[in-house]
Amino acid sequence: MKKKESPELIHGAALKIFSRFGFKKTTMEDIANELDMTKGNLYLYAKNKKALYRDMVSWALRRWQNRVAKAVTMEADPRKKIEVLCLKAIDYLSEDKALHRLLVDDPSIFPMFPDNDPFDAINQDSIAMIRTILIQGIQENQFRPVNTDQVAQVLFLIYKVFIIQTYIKGNQTHIHEMLSETIGLMTHGLFLPADS
Repeated sequence: MKKKESPELIHGAALKIFSRFGFKKTTMEDIANELDMTKGNLYLYAKNKKALYRDMVSWALRRWQNRVAKAVTMEADPRKKIEVLCLKAIDYLSEDKALHRLLVDDPSIFPMFPDNDPFDAINQDSIAMIRTILIQGIQENQFRPVNTDQVAQVLFLIYKVFIIQTYIKGNQTHIHEMLSETIGLMTHGLFLPADS
């Protein structure tokens, strides 16, 4: 009897195959072959292709989120945390080519507006990460007092625009310069101080 495979192995293989062929053309047999198992054995891990796809996307999004969260926790200063969060979140897809291809093939995974977001719970956790940094910055008198719920939502929407524009629409021209300007705008505002 074959040993039980880890979810990481199953989801990693599914991501590789779904990103190569797309949801419609991928079969459970394709994924089973990638895992060197029978299709019947794969059904022990997922009841059908749609369920495997959804679980795999959730796993891939959590992996992205966890990578960003790990980088953020390495910083103590809330200003630096915001910068690292933005940079790591944007740059991640340049490393994870399979997830990048999947998002291009299926933009419904990362929609602009939350009304149609099939992975809203995951994205809400990302918003909570932003909110936590904002609260820390306010408590440490580094950020001005703001409505942290609303500002976290706004920052996440800006982030979504960058992801959609850069990776889904494929416009990577000057992305780091634009990101730097956006972070500067968020952190320093547009207006000069009144006393200058």
